[in-house]
Amino acid sequence: MGPLAGITIIELAGIGPGPFAAMLLADMGATIIRVDRTQKADLGVDLPPRLSVMNRGRRSIAVDLKSPAGKEVVLRLVNQADGFIEGFRPGVTERLGLGPDICLARNPKLVYGRMTGYGQDGPMASVAGHDINYIALAGVLNAIGPTGGKPVHPLNLVGDFGGGGMFLAFGLLCGIIEARTSGKGQVVDAAMTEGSALLANMFFSFRALDQWTEKRGDNVLDGGSHFYDTYETQDGGYLAVGAIEKVFYVKLLRLMGLDPAEFEPQFDKSRWPAWKARLAQVFKTRTRDEWTSLLAHEDACVMPVLTTREAIEHPHNQARQAFVVHEGVEQVAPAPRFSRTAPKLDLPPPIPGEHTTDVLTEFGFDAAEIDALRASGAVT
Repeated sequence: MGPLAGITIIELAGIGPGPFAAMLLADMGATIIRVDRTQKADLGVDLPPRLSVMNRGRRSIAVDLKSPAGKEVVLRLVNQADGFIEGFRPGVTERLGLGPDICLARNPKLVYGRMTGYGQDGPMASVAGHDINYIALAGVLNAIGPTGGKPVHPLNLVGDFGGGGMFLAFGLLCGIIEARTSGKGQVVDAAMTEGSALLANMFFSFRALDQWTEKRGDNVLDGGSHFYDTYETQDGGYLAVGAIEKVFYVKLLRLMGLDPAEFEPQFDKSRWPAWKARLAQVFKTRTRDEWTSLLAHEDACVMPVLTTREAIEHPHNQARQAFVVHEGVEQVAPAPRFSRTAPKLDLPPPIPGEHTTDVLTEFGFDAAEIDALRASGAVT
């Protein structure tokens, strides 16, 4: 059931990057126990549990973390875990009695993953924020947007999921691998500001080479160039053009009926605005699908800009089974692919507390203990 079979992670329920990291690990076969609250909490979203696809692949227990008995339940789970995920502000789990010092004292091999916006220390550590704030502080948001326009936030993909959840999952696995050699656990401090900045590290190379300016829409990859941008078509659709390399650039121009010699030298920035206007004019002469038919299967680096519905239905994505229907819900399949230990979707997103009895039994609680915990309200 995936390459991470045999790894156990305890996840304190949260939103955004923490659940995304847990989903990635669960998709790859790790056993994830999600610790939900006994009472409904304001997590910023109100999706029905079964539709919360980022929570797929794990079981849920509902625990009152403010009760001593509830805290002890989590610590007994920690005793048998490889990793731990929490996404609260710095100091919250310490106040709950579930901080890293206490957890590592119970299980010295535990890798304790902490997901925050600004990190566990520093002057901004305790300040509230969301993806848009973290990528702003990372210097990433300023680079995204049109010439002369305001910065454009790329959904919450860069901070929450790319710079956050993916780096937390990566850090946890690094720590777990190291603990199997050293026998010692540790704390993983994953900050979305730092993860987002790291995603943009290539642009620091460009800056060092004086090939990057801080002006939006003035560089090769930010929409400044005519050969790396989106263009509207006759029917109001859009094409994504990424013909950076010379061979692709020349082929694109020829397929568009243009003379490549008139668009040289390719990297003369002074001519980009005029060339962009010319390409925009030509792209407006056909519909998106007409251009797709002409260009998408050629080495011209052009693809249609699809909606989510169109992406699900696209022949390539269907052939690859990139999207699946699991428990009646359309969603993205696990990635990447493995030739031998292929991941497979298993459990649907849980209802909070759905597996409390099963999980506690599996972790060594007897029936009388479980009944007492339920009676006290420590678990539901």
